Amino acid sequence: MAEPLLQVENVSKHFGGLRAVDGASLAAEQGRITVVIGPNGAGKTTLFAMITGFLRPTSGSIRYDSVDITGEPPHRLARRGIARTFQIVQPFPALTVRENIAVGSHLRHAKRADALAAASATGEAVGLGGQLDKPASALTVAGRKRLELARALAIGPRLLLLDEVLAGLNPSEVRDMVPVIRGIAARGVTILMIEHVMQAVMSLAETVYVLSEGRIIAQGRPQAIASDRLVVEAYLGRGAAAQMTEEAVHA
Repeated sequence: MAEPLLQVENVSKHFGGLRAVDGASLAAEQGRITVVIGPNGAGKTTLFAMITGFLRPTSGSIRYDSVDITGEPPHRLARRGIARTFQIVQPFPALTVRENIAVGSHLRHAKRADALAAASATGEAVGLGGQLDKPASALTVAGRKRLELARALAIGPRLLLLDEVLAGLNPSEVRDMVPVIRGIAARGVTILMIEHVMQAVMSLAETVYVLSEGRIIAQGRPQAIASDRLVVEAYLGRGAAAQMTEEAVHA
């Protein structure tokens, strides 16, 4: 069996006395979609920041393509083929959609014309083909989410980390984005997602990890995770979990 493209082993991050991430381990298999879920404040974004070099772990190790990348800065990881999106989308509003995407494609294409051509192809792939010449400021929330995805995808990643790329979208917009993400994975890109939209998690994920209070408390297939008592407690509290179990018994 091939070694996972990404292996996170017993990673912790402490901010003074606060343990934002506490001995978390996970793996992302090549070409697959792995999802990290958990309540707000669980440490999910901190975990992503360590994987992508924006924070250095207090302890533990991160391996990518069999190489220890723990603590490497973001620009070096981008060169290795690791890209990420951010929860808060901040495009360059005065630039066109194409020019925003080209910010990412310049990593692989030194000439402006080549970078813009690659940006156009990436924009088409995420459903922005008809809006490439518009200023980024004219995009809707859904459009800005697609632009954020396109900018990360433009660097040509092997590993793509999506931090709540579906947050703020209505159910119809989520349904439209699911095949876009699935299509990226179909082209061989390994995807690691943080997501709260369970509709998308159940549809996209092949493996789900649940992070709560900085620790991985469950992992497995989406259907098994959805019925895991520890997961329900993490989201809803013990009282609600007990009530749901009692109702299921008497149903």
